[in-house]
Amino acid sequence: MIPGSSSFADFLASYAPELLPGQGRNVQPGSTAGEEIPHGTTIVASTYAGGVLMAGDRRATAGSMIAVRDVEKVFPADEFSLIGFAGSAGIGVELVRLFQVELEHYEKIEGSVLSVDGKANRLSTLLRGNLGLAMQGLAAVPLYAGWDEVLRRGRIFSYDVTGGRYEEQLFHSIGSGSLFARGSLKKLFDEDATSEEAAAAALQALYDAADDDSATGGPDVFRKIYPIIATVSEAGYRRYTDEEVAAIVDRMLEGRMRRPLGPTAPALPSADGEGDAR
Repeated sequence: MIPGSSSFADFLASYAPELLPGQGRNVQPGSTAGEEIPHGTTIVASTYAGGVLMAGDRRATAGSMIAVRDVEKVFPADEFSLIGFAGSAGIGVELVRLFQVELEHYEKIEGSVLSVDGKANRLSTLLRGNLGLAMQGLAAVPLYAGWDEVLRRGRIFSYDVTGGRYEEQLFHSIGSGSLFARGSLKKLFDEDATSEEAAAAALQALYDAADDDSATGGPDVFRKIYPIIATVSEAGYRRYTDEEVAAIVDRMLEGRMRRPLGPTAPALPSADGEGDAR
């Protein structure tokens, strides 16, 4: 182990660099990865009163083909943070596993837990290590969310393929359906929402993304494959069960039967200044 280093990635780079994400893949210089590689798509995250939530659809596509219908793209990074990814599925999963070990390794070596900013910076460093393959088409971009014990609120960070780190305010989305999902969340977001209300807004956003982006999968009620929804708060990590998500999905689809475009908000606020969605 490198003396004084609390980074598992540094340790791995010294003793078994071939095990780092992407290092075992040989893409010829000047070539690009083909469309046959499965790609994960839309992830959304939003804060709510007392925490932060992340949700992801389950579809992975290879070109125009649906490669996987039940892939998982949202994971716990540790007890108080979440990570999701969009892009090359294999690289994304490896990046998530390395990040999980990185945080656990730091805690064991240092005897303390990294701050939310520290965790976000560690993820940025790991992502930068994959830049070579990202430039050849094997890019995976994470979305990170954590509960800040000092500020007493949830925080969200997005990244670019070069490892650039950007803190987002209130809500964000990544992936091919992100523009549609973000537009939907923009209308439905409520900073005073409960966890359940934030989960419903995230499901509506994913549904709107799937409505306009063929790479994003909607809830598959026939196969009982539902989006992954997880939260972190003062109480720690919590993943919604399939039964809990299914109950919200049923209510959402019932509403969509009456209004296919989903809930809307008044174009102008009411006389009392409120503009509740309906």
